[in-house]
Amino acid sequence: MSLLFLGNIGAGEIIVIALVVLLLFGGKKIPELMKGLGKGVRSFKEGMNEIEKDIQSEDSDAGKK
Repeated sequence: MSLLFLGNIGAGEIIVIALVVLLLFGGKKIPELMKGLGKGVRSFKEGMNEIEKDIQSEDSDAGKK
């Protein structure tokens, strides 16, 4: 799997990246960062679900006319 600009990433590279993040942010900040990331993903999914519901309701309303 090739990401946009990262090329081929293996397990060794991921471990190095994780260690660098651990060194930069420390062990106490990482759970807070992941919690914020999780909230962002959840919010994005909720927004996508709302858009899908709006599209479906518009399609059903158009079919009734």
